[in-house]
Formats: sequence, structure tokens, C-alpha cells
Amino acid sequence: MELFLQDLKHAFRMFKQNRVFTAAAIAALALGIGANTAIFSVVSAVLLKPLPFSEPDRLVFFMNTSAQNGFGNPASSPAKFAHWRQETTVIQDASAFRTNVLNYTGGAFPEQLRAGQVSADYFKLFGAPVFRGRTFSREEDLPNGPHVAVLTHGLWTRRFGSDPAIIGKTLLLSGDPHEVIGIIGPQFDIAEFGGDSPELWIPFQLDPNTIDQGHFFQSAARLKSGIPLEQAQARLKLSGKEFQTKYPAAFRDGDGFTVQPVQQVFVRNARPTLLILSAAVAFVLLIACANVANLLLVRATARKREVALRSAIGAGRGRIVRQLLTESVALSVLGGAIGLVFGVLGIRVLLSINTAGLPRIGEDGVLVGLDWRVLLFTAVVSVGTGVLFGLIPALQSSRTDLTTALKDSTGRSGATLRHNKARSTLVVVEVALALLLLVGSALLIRTLVALRSVEPGFDASNVLTMRMSLTGPKYFQTAGVEHLVRDGLERLRGLPGVEAAAATCCVPLEGGYGLPFRIIGRPLEKGPFHGGGAWLTVSAGYFDAFKIPIKRGRGFNDRDDAVAPPVVLINEAMAKQYWKDKDPIGERLMIGGGVMKELATERERQIIGVVSDVRDGGLNNDPGPHMYVPNAQVPDALNALNVRITPVAWVVRTRGEPYAMSTAIQEQLRQSSGLPVSDVRSMEEVVSRSISRQRFNVMLMTVFGSSALLLAGIGIYGLMAYSVEQRTQEIGIRIALGAEADQVRRMVVLQGMRLAVIGVVVGLGAAFGLTRLMASALYGVQPRDPAVFIVIPVVLTLVSLVAVWLPARRASMVNPLTALRTQ
Repeated sequence: MELFLQDLKHAFRMFKQNRVFTAAAIAALALGIGANTAIFSVVSAVLLKPLPFSEPDRLVFFMNTSAQNGFGNPASSPAKFAHWRQETTVIQDASAFRTNVLNYTGGAFPEQLRAGQVSADYFKLFGAPVFRGRTFSREEDLPNGPHVAVLTHGLWTRRFGSDPAIIGKTLLLSGDPHEVIGIIGPQFDIAEFGGDSPELWIPFQLDPNTIDQGHFFQSAARLKSGIPLEQAQARLKLSGKEFQTKYPAAFRDGDGFTVQPVQQVFVRNARPTLLILSAAVAFVLLIACANVANLLLVRATARKREVALRSAIGAGRGRIVRQLLTESVALSVLGGAIGLVFGVLGIRVLLSINTAGLPRIGEDGVLVGLDWRVLLFTAVVSVGTGVLFGLIPALQSSRTDLTTALKDSTGRSGATLRHNKARSTLVVVEVALALLLLVGSALLIRTLVALRSVEPGFDASNVLTMRMSLTGPKYFQTAGVEHLVRDGLERLRGLPGVEAAAATCCVPLEGGYGLPFRIIGRPLEKGPFHGGGAWLTVSAGYFDAFKIPIKRGRGFNDRDDAVAPPVVLINEAMAKQYWKDKDPIGERLMIGGGVMKELATERERQIIGVVSDVRDGGLNNDPGPHMYVPNAQVPDALNALNVRITPVAWVVRTRGEPYAMSTAIQEQLRQSSGLPVSDVRSMEEVVSRSISRQRFNVMLMTVFGSSALLLAGIGIYGLMAYSVEQRTQEIGIRIALGAEADQVRRMVVLQGMRLAVIGVVVGLGAAFGLTRLMASALYGVQPRDPAVFIVIPVVLTLVSLVAVWLPARRASMVNPLTALRTQ
């Protein structure tokens, strides 16, 4: 320990004596380690941090699998949940849950509250602590059970002033009285579980004997003690076959069931992004290490006499290596400490700008910060980095030839590039890694450009959207909703500045429903349906509001009401897939028959028009089949289900800036219905959010790529500047013997560019293989895009040329007399 402290004191004395070197090395390390800390803090929050529930590794999602989706999706139907919860040999505490919006009308003004609709075992499954009262009983979770509610501690404090007498009181929620039976403790934050936290919970009240196959919620359970995941998955696989036998209309060939760990499901979409960013930021650190190693090698040359003297007075090679490694580790730890601060602050700033839709990071990234994992990671990286970049210089310095070093008074031995193989190799590595990062950045930038240039199928400019949760039994009937929509649209269309208005269940790019269909008169080849697609309810004026072209036939009008013949519009993708070169106008569809009890009264619908495709599943996904039905023709039972699970979305096209009319639009809707609206957003904002992950990737990769380019340029410049300084006498002699300035410049440029070109070639080879791993993150560009693989090497070569030209120019200006006098 005493020797270590002596080495540490000596290291800090050396840093003080060489302040420029110390500042440059710490800056490079702070950049590399800070960037790694920033990304790891997100990785820790999203991928590594356990869910804040009891035994989180035993929490599993029920999943649907198919030959197409592989990993599966966690959507649940009432019939599937009733089937899954019977698998008590492998699971327990099975619970269904979803988030909705309820109108609270007990205050001076109506207020929308986020509500969790959950089954009775939900609180037990996730270990929710009861602060006051109790949670739901199984009887309260049955159909037609009592209306009860459990509040969050936050809502109890904010809205009800922490009133201890709230238990037993009645709240009017969406027109129905609900008795408050409990309050959950403040430490329970289901936002960690994904999405926004509910402010209260109401019982799901699913029918255990249901046959409904509509997928509109998720369900999870806990593995029974001693049951491994593989055993539960095997049991669910068999359970899928049993379900298919019971409900053949609900399954296609290749469909099945499984369970997956909850945390794994949450992060599956974020994992590829974070792994790519982690690899990229690791390259930045390696480039920083190469830069600092080069600095140490340069400094080692100047310290040869010092090392030789230490060896001459008895210091062994191991002792010298330990001293030099102590210096490099101390440098790295200092850089790591600074990088830790700036890394965490930097990522918080970036996440406040764009959270990229990452799960488990909270609003504006508030859940990303310092914890023991981040601190440990930074400490390990700092020490490991110090050893990594310090080992080669330490080993080289400790092999000093005593006789040569003590005789050399200039400190210029080993001046040629041939004698600087280590430094040259490090520069080649820097250039290769920089090219890898720049290629990755360019591919992601081209992806973002491609997404922004994608035609979504609708015009997002000057469109304002908002949602309204419908309150009261009167809206369980389709006629009640239709009356509300007609009155609301009449008021909106009468506002000056409103160009078009409509109502729908589902705004483009924000998800929707899916239903199977049969084509009347066409024989079935396999299964009870010909296919399936997105199913959306819309009012007249919907296609005008979004400027979605009607390619054939006609759109909906006010005459397509409940007494009119049932009609449907389909999109071009569906027409091409199922009618190919034929005209589908006049054909008839039966949508969802036999899948849900709510569709028992659904009638055959005639196709009256074909509309342009809308990229509803994301700008990077090709449009699939879409079916649009008038909201006035939705069966009452299905309308009642829709009202309970999905607020009505209002869509208004304005002639000017849409937010400028937001207040007037909301006031008209409030006067029409007496209900509040929420989620007021422009469609341009909706589109922007749909590509937020890609923008986040581009933002970080651009920062990393620019840093790599700068570090690589500095590395080349540093090596060549040092080489020129070491070869001053040689260059002076060449000039004295008649060498022209152009010849000297050419000599230095060729030596430096040789290294740069080797680095570019090595980087191209690595990029050609590694960019295939980015394929899932790309759109509109191939992993081996020729333009990227031509432009990036050219840019890097030009930067290298500038970095080499500066010391080459200085070399050509060497005064022979001055150089020859130098000892």
C-alpha cells in the first residue's frame, strides 16, 4: 500500500509538470467514459434494473405465438384469459389489466382520470401495498358486480386532500357511482411496468364463461414456486392445442400460446437499439484509449532517460511497469470521474428532448440516473481503460536500452515511423473504428431521411386531434354515440377556420382494432375466414379531414346510418391482396362473425369504395388490409364495448395553425356533450412521435460519429506532428541537400496517408460485415448501401488529409541551419 501511495504521489507530480498532456488525456477519457456511462445508465434502467415487484423473475406475460410473429405478442381476449387462468398447475395470481380514461364529474368541472381496469388478483400479483381499506374481492370482479374503486395515494392526496374519510364515499366515474374501498401506498408505481401510471383502479368484471375473442387488454401471472419457465412454456403450448379444439374459429395454423418473462417482453423493442448504441459508444471509448495511448507513447520517448536512470539505480522492470500503470490508471479515474458527471447530466438532457419511447425511464427520463450499477460500471471501465491504454506504453518504456538511452541527449531516438509501429497501429485502429461509427451513423441518418420522406397516406398538416371518454349508459347504444358525434361535428364545422372535422375510434399511427373477415360467395380454402385486417369506425368527413384519397367508389355520408344498408370501405392493399385485378366494389364481407358475442348481430356489408393506403402500423411498415365502417352502423353490443375501452377521437382540419383553435374546439365539444377532452395533439406531433426512436438513434450516433471523427483526426495529426518534430534534423539535412518544400510535404503526407488508408480499408472490411447487425434498425436503405460506403471513406480520408497536411506544411518550412544546430 505504501508503494502504491508513493507511485500515486509521483503520478500527480508528473501530471502537474505536464499540464497540457494531462488536460488532453483527461479530456479524451472523459469523452469516452462519459459517453459509455450515459448509455449504460439507460441500459441499466431499461434492461438490467429488476422490476420493483416481489420476485420479478417469476412474473410472466401470457403470449400469443404464430409462425409469423415468432416471439409472440401479449394481447389477450376474454376467452383466452379465462382459459389461461385455469392453468393452475404452473401459474398463480393470473390477472388481466388495461389502462383507460374515466370522467370524474364530482368536482366543479369534469376531469379525466387515468384508470386501470384490472382483475381481482392484480394487486396480489404485483404486491401493491394497501395504505387504507382493501382491494377488490373475487365477487366484485364478476359481471354485474358492485361498482367499486381503489385510489392511488397520489390521487387521494391531490384530488381529495388526503381525506381519511374517503373510504366508503361514492365517486361518479363516467356516469356510474363507484364506492371507494381502498388506497394503495405511495411506493407502488406501476409506471415501471410500462406506460402511464393509473390514478385509480376499477374491477375488470370479465365473464369467466365468455367466448369473446376480441383482444383489448394484457394479462400476466406468477410462476408457481419451483416451476421453471421452460415447464410453464411447455404446458402453455399444450394449452394452445386445447384452446384450438374448443375454438377452431379463433386459431389459424401455427398459432399457439406461451409465457415470457415480463421484463423481457417490455424491453424487446428497445433492446436492439440499446445494443447498437452500446457497441457504438464502446468504439468511441476505444478510440479515446488509442489517442491517450499514443500520447503516453510520445511522452514515453521523452522519458527514456528518466526510465533508464531508474533502472540503473536498481528499479526492476516490474516496478517501472507498475509506476507507469499507476499513472495511466490515475489519469483514467480522473477522466472517469468527470465523464460520470457529464455523462449522466448529458443523457438526462437528451432524454428530456426525446425519450425515444423507451420503457421504464419515466417522463423525460426521470428514472435514469446514478445507481450502484452505473457507479460500478464507471469504476470498472475507468480502471480497465487505464490498464488498456497504459499497458503497451508501460511495457515499451520498461524495455529501454540503458546504454543507448543514457548516451542519447536529444530524446529523439526511434523517430521514424518504422520505429513507431505501436503508435502507427493505434492510429490505424482509430481510423478503422471511426469509419465503423460514421458508417453506422450515416445509415441511421439515411433511415430517418427515408422515414420523413415516406408518404403516410394522409396529410398531417393543420390537423388537431383530441380524445373524449364517453360517460353514462346512454352511450352504450350506437344511437347515443351517433347523436353526440353529429351534434359535435355540426358545431365544429360551424367554427370559422375549420376546414373539415370527423370522429373515429383510432387515429393513424396510434393503433386500433383487428378483425377477421369472410368474402361472401367465395369458397373458404383453410379455416373459417379468408383473412383479417385493421377495423376502424369513422364518421362522414374522416377522409376529408385527413385528405385520404378515395380511389374508387364513394366515401361515407350522413345517409349511412343505422337504418341504411350496412357498408364498408377497404384500402388498396386489401383490394390488391384479395381481388388482385378485379374490382371489389359491390362485393360483400362478413366481418368478425363468430369471433365475439358483440358481433353476433353484425350483418353482411357491401364494399362501396376503395381508399388510398395509410401506413397505420408505422411509417416503416407497409400498409396491410384496412376496413372502415360508419360509426352509425356499429352493432350496439360492440359499440358498448368500444365505449368502455376506447375514447372517441375527434379530428379537426383547420385553415391555419391547429393549436390556435384548440380552445375554441374544446369549448364547442364541452358545450355539446358536457364532457372534457384529453390528449390534445397535432397530427404532425403524432407523426413525429412515431419516429422518435429513429431520431434518438440518429442524435446519439451523430454525436458518437462526430466524436470519433474528431478523435481520429487528432490522433493522426498528433502522430505526424510528433514524427516531424522528432525528424527535424533529418528534414533539415534533406532541405540542405537540395530537397524542395513540395518534396518534403509529399514525403510527410504520404507517410501519414498510408496509415489513414490502411485504417479506412480495415474499417470498410469490418463495416461490411458488422452493418448487417443493424438491419432491423434500418428502413429505406440497405446495410451495405453503396452511397454510404463511398461517401464516408472519402470524408474520413479528407479529414485525415487535413490532419496530415498541417504537420507536413510545418515540415516543409524547417530552417536547415536551425535544424542542424539542434542537439
